[in-house]
Amino acid sequence: MTAPFFKYGLFGDQAGLVLAFVIGIGFGFFLERAGFGSARKLVSQFYLNDLAVFKVMFTAIVTALLGVTYLSWMGVLDLSLVYLTPTNIWPQIAGGLLLGVGFVIGGYCPGTSVASMATGRLDGLAFVAGLPAGTLVFALLFPWLKGFYESGNLGVRTLPQVFGLSHGLVVFAVVVMAVGCFAGATALERMMARKALVGMEGAAPLGEMEGAAPSAPPAAGGK
Repeated sequence: MTAPFFKYGLFGDQAGLVLAFVIGIGFGFFLERAGFGSARKLVSQFYLNDLAVFKVMFTAIVTALLGVTYLSWMGVLDLSLVYLTPTNIWPQIAGGLLLGVGFVIGGYCPGTSVASMATGRLDGLAFVAGLPAGTLVFALLFPWLKGFYESGNLGVRTLPQVFGLSHGLVVFAVVVMAVGCFAGATALERMMARKALVGMEGAAPLGEMEGAAPSAPPAAGGK
């Protein structure tokens, strides 16, 4: 976020560190306020009954996309100066799958684990401790993993390049997709809530039969 201002010398190293710290604290605060410091809430997205994580992250992506696009059209931001991570397709697919499996099992990603640890949760602390441990293991194994790490190199690729479309058209398509995904996610949450409610109502008679003594039969003659 602060990189363009730093690049043009609007502030120095010390001010950059202070600003990064303040932005990081704010980011963690809003993560926690959104409930993303709880592994239970985060994992709920995989059970399809609470898609708040999906909605918030998609909102962040679309907001950043529109912001960058409008700033570029206004001549404030030069998109050619924005750093883009090169695509190494196979290691990135493997890394995404590994992160996803860890997310499902433990309930955190790197950012949310820090927010969780800051509120005193021990599972968040365990995840944060795993970050340097995993980094160390990867560094030690890198000589053997280097070939795979550099495989599938496609260079810097963007969606407009991949699909042969203009930047504006891709932005419009992503926004339309986001609106549709939001509506679909909300409908899915409601469907799962109704399904859970029906399941609870269907289980009530069984619970009464198991937990309560059978009622006495009516006396002869209706008395």
